[in-house]
Amino acid sequence: MTYQPENCLVWGELPVTDLDRALKFYAAATGAELRLDNSGPNPMAVFQAGAPDTGVALHLYPGTPAEDGRGPTLHLAAEGALENAMDRVTKAGGEVVSPPILIPAGRFFYAKDPDGNSVGFFEGKAA
Repeated sequence: MTYQPENCLVWGELPVTDLDRALKFYAAATGAELRLDNSGPNPMAVFQAGAPDTGVALHLYPGTPAEDGRGPTLHLAAEGALENAMDRVTKAGGEVVSPPILIPAGRFFYAKDPDGNSVGFFEGKAA
């Protein structure tokens, strides 16, 4: 892994009760291809940031999620229009909990994954 500047998030970990179900949910909701990694003490599904040796943006691991969305909210890039991502979240077993929210960088919405983890899905502003 390359050097990361101070005060910078290196990666995020999101506990899930069923890794296979979570892998399917996040792949459907984001359009990302997650990689299953069994090299550590526990299996994890990896959202890769760039080349494999440059770091990991987020990984899902078998664990105990915070009660009813009370953990931190992780915001993920979503493929395509935000409204399509909202539909995919619902169809994949998650819950959309807000309308699209406009911010200077684009738009996002809040949701819960099938384990109740708080997640946001982001669509960047068109260039």
